[in-house]
Amino acid sequence: MAITRVLSLDGGGIRGLLATVILQRLTATPGLETFLAAADLLAGTSTGGLIALAVARGIDLAEIRRLYEEKAEVIFDDTWLDDLVDLGQLRGAEYDIKGLRRELRRLFGETTLGDLAKPVLIPSFDLDNEDPDPGKRQWKPKLFHNLPGPGTDAGMRAADVGLYTCAAPTYFPSVDGFIDGGVYANNPAMCALAQTQDRRHGPPADLGEVRLFSLGTGLNLQHIKGKANDWGYAQWAKPLVNLMLDGTAGIADYQCRQILGDRYHRLCPIFPPGTTFPMDGVDKIPALVRFAAAVPLGDTIAWLRRWW
Repeated sequence: MAITRVLSLDGGGIRGLLATVILQRLTATPGLETFLAAADLLAGTSTGGLIALAVARGIDLAEIRRLYEEKAEVIFDDTWLDDLVDLGQLRGAEYDIKGLRRELRRLFGETTLGDLAKPVLIPSFDLDNEDPDPGKRQWKPKLFHNLPGPGTDAGMRAADVGLYTCAAPTYFPSVDGFIDGGVYANNPAMCALAQTQDRRHGPPADLGEVRLFSLGTGLNLQHIKGKANDWGYAQWAKPLVNLMLDGTAGIADYQCRQILGDRYHRLCPIFPPGTTFPMDGVDKIPALVRFAAAVPLGDTIAWLRRWW
């Protein structure tokens, strides 16, 4: 059977710039110039979803990079009036979604998922499925995709899906009832692998022929001291989000590695101790670019040359 090549891109806010710079470096490597074009499925959550949508749209990596470097301050724009009205983040999201919406409309226009040149899989979370049956009304994960067959979202605008997957709670308000897919799949690799087996969209891929490259947005190693922390909401509030994001990303990595073995590769650079790159750290962009430019790529290049 034919080889199925899957590229999976993590969420991480402004740290999507790190992934973009790494992709630029990889495509500048002799023999790998067309590795993105060879991908059969692009999966991405949050900022990774924007990169996946843009690549599927045929937008150059340099243009994607400019979005982060030149428009981040517009996207993560928090005025003193917003803080006054929202009491910081106590009564409202940290940032207005208008800046991101404007940039995505500029980038994608009226392009639909069905117009994209490649299949995409974009996790988001539906806060209310609005089922008329009260016994079935619920919140649930939503995987936007443009694959043919039942449940396709080919008619959805790429700009809207980009907003849905990026609407991170506390950072941005929900959009049309959707929030960031990072609440359950900040690393969408396992979602992508499962999608290759979905028989509703054609014959499932032969697992023995699936190659999956998972690219993260960097990792701050963290820990919580103590063996019996009797904590409540106040103490857990700060670490819980990062704990859940890292936990779900880690388990997806484990699952894919066990299923695919050597045909799976993940690159998620670890930031140096004492260095932090917040998801909205616009002031850290120059340092983030320097870090991304220095990430060792030898193992990744070797894997791509062998398996991709």
